[in-house]
Formats: sequence, structure tokens, C-alpha cells
Amino acid sequence: MFQKILVANRGEIALRVICACKELGISTVAVYSEADRNSLHVRFADEAVCIGPARSSESYLNIPQVISAAEITNVDAIHPGYGFLSENANFAKVCEASELAFIGPRPEIIEMMGEKDRARREVKTAGLPTIPGSEGVVEGEEQLAKEAARIGYPLILKASAGGGGRGMRVVRKQDELLAAYQTARSEAQQAFGTPDVYAEKFLERPRHIEFQVLGDQHGKVIHLGERECSVQRRHQKLVEESPSPALDAKRRKELGAKVVKALEKIGYTNAGTVEFLMDEDGAMYFIEMNTRIQVEHPVTELVTGVDLIKAQIRIAAGERMEEATGEIHHSGHAIECRINAEDPVTFVPSAGRITTFQAPGGTGVRVDSAAYADAVIPPYYDSMIAKLIVKGRDRAEAIGRMKRALEMFVIEGIKTSIPLHRRILADPDFAAGKFDTHFIERLLGTNGK
Repeated sequence: MFQKILVANRGEIALRVICACKELGISTVAVYSEADRNSLHVRFADEAVCIGPARSSESYLNIPQVISAAEITNVDAIHPGYGFLSENANFAKVCEASELAFIGPRPEIIEMMGEKDRARREVKTAGLPTIPGSEGVVEGEEQLAKEAARIGYPLILKASAGGGGRGMRVVRKQDELLAAYQTARSEAQQAFGTPDVYAEKFLERPRHIEFQVLGDQHGKVIHLGERECSVQRRHQKLVEESPSPALDAKRRKELGAKVVKALEKIGYTNAGTVEFLMDEDGAMYFIEMNTRIQVEHPVTELVTGVDLIKAQIRIAAGERMEEATGEIHHSGHAIECRINAEDPVTFVPSAGRITTFQAPGGTGVRVDSAAYADAVIPPYYDSMIAKLIVKGRDRAEAIGRMKRALEMFVIEGIKTSIPLHRRILADPDFAAGKFDTHFIERLLGTNGK
């Protein structure tokens, strides 16, 4: 087992990793930017190293600075959390070259799954269903026109190297195609450093469902069930739950088996998430794979009893799956709300000082956060400041528990998304499990604006 781990992240996920390490008896090193000097992950780590100014490009994304911090503190391994360098294959390679264990998949797997068009080809070969689309990157306007004619409208253009809604454009008719292609390429270049995009059939009212997986270094891959992630705005998830109200036990078993078989064929290791879209007829299509721990991993932890961060660490240290996870028992229903520092109406980020922070508690309630009263939320990073997660015996109890917890969550000094979450939980369609990825647009009476 590792003796000391550097956590190459900030905020709640850095604190979450530190907590897992403490329980495993592993020392931790926090890295932080000048803006995060007073953050909780800095306070609770055994050591802390400042790696640069506030801007992430000069600190949390600065590979030489992170590696230098690891070397001067003599760590065995680096946990990247999510975001920042977590899916950077070059960073994983540098870790290996520096004789530091990277707590995640091998660099070549990160590279494969990071190229979305390549990932689609690989999993299709491995047996997973994919949405009809171009076989790889669209090379120029002539090929674009041919692919559009073959796929049909509506279609969607997606950045090959990205996600999170950037470099995406929906095209509903032929005269919109060229402008959308140019815009998607421009956004992809700015966001990911490459203009490559691919095309696929656009599903009008899909559900977004993902499977949590773990693979050890001895060829064993398992799945820990699915999460429902359809409640989202501009491809950014707001509410997640497990299990999905759209899958029954038979479908879960069938699709889960396909996921496991495909990842065994690929040789996947450590934690990952295989994401699907479900169309209105119930057909499931692979869209991408995230080669890291997910923001929403706590809902899986609550319904399976598996500490996924500990499992990641144990797997990276060479332990077999049975040792890494222990016995797995699926029970109950869990829901997570991402609490963001933003205006709940305009969605404008709300940086500033928190004057009051009173987290809810009680049976079945968990709060993952690095926020506290008098903490300053800087304007440089993602707006999520807390994750509120609840578990109930069934979905109805979980919804009731989440409503209660949201009412008791008091954050003052900045604006938060709590009022929006209360509105979501009160909606009858949400309560009935009748929603898709356009739920928020209908709830707010917008077209994604």
C-alpha cells in the first residue's frame, strides 16, 4: 500500500480523497493555488505545497509544478480527482516516467477514450451499441455533406476531444449544416486545442444513464449499477440518482454484462463511467467514457456500500477487486443535488464570501463540501460548492428526504442553486420519474437559454 499520496485537485474532491487516505492510514499532500491558501483541503492534508497563482493554467493544470510538488514531498502516488488533469494522458505518462503511481487508468486507455470518435469505434468493436454516426472525424465540408445525407436530420456535431457541451451543435436542416460545422470546430479549437468534430444522429428526448465500473490490474472488471443523470442544463448535470427509474432489473443485468465484457476486452483498469443515451423506445446507445472518478460517485457509494475512492487507491496499489471493494450489496435509492454558487434564475456565477454555512444532517443525509462560514468562493474555478446526497429505502423516501435536507441547507452571503433544486424536487414529472435531458428547459420555460 502507498505511504503518501499527493492530491492534484482542490475543493470538495480533494477533501474527499484526503478523508479516504486518512482512513487507510496514508499520509497526504495537498497542492493549492494562491487563491486557495485557506481552503479546507490545505488545512486537513498532512503537508501542503503552493503551486502557483489563482488561474488554473498556472497552478492546477501546470504539470511541472504538480510533479515538482510530488518530488519534493517524496510521495508514492498522485490522485487527480476529477476535472483538471484527471483525464490528461500526458500527465499520466509523466507520472509513470517520474516513478509515481497515477491513481487512474493507464495513459493509453485515457488517450483512447479521450478521442471520442475512436472510443466509439473501440466499444462498438467490443460489443456496445452506438448511435449511428460518422466513422471518425469529419474531414471537410464535402465529407460532412455525405455523412449528413447518410445519417439524416436532426444530427449533432461533437468535438472529438471534448465534452461538457463545448464544441456541440445540433443541426435540424441542411441549410444550417455549414454554419454549425464552422462554429463547432471553432469552439472545439478554443476549448480543447483541436478543431476535430464528428457527427451522429441526434436523439430528441433521450435519457442520460451511466454505469459505474471498476477494473483491477489482474483482468477483473465489475460494474456497480447505473446512475440517472438526465436532469441537466446545457449538458451540465444538476441532479443524479441511483438506480435509474427507467431501468428494470433485467435491463440492468443485460446492459451491465455488456459493459463489463467490453471493458475486459479493452483491458480497463481503475474507476470509470460508461455513459449512454436512452431513446424514447428504450434503446441504449454508448456516447462516451469518463476515465476518472465522477462528481456523482457518492450515489453509487450509498446504494452499494463501496467506498470508490478507497477502491481506486487499493486497485492502483495492485490489490485484487475482492480486496478493493469487499462484499457488495445493492440496496435503497440515492439522490444527489449539486449545489452551485450561482444565481438560480440567471445561472450567473456568484463568487464572494460565505457568511453562513449550515449543512443539513439526520438519517440518510450526506454533504460533501469544502465550504464553510467565512470561506471565500473565488471566481476562477467551477461554481459547485457542495454535493447534497441522501439515501432512502426507495425513491419516494429519498425524494422526501432530499426535500427536507434542501430546506435545512442554509448558505448566505452568496447566491446558490438551492431554490432551483427545491423546484426540481417538487415537480410532479420528476416525482414520477418521467423526464429526459430537456426536463430543465421545460421546467423553466426556456429553450436552453
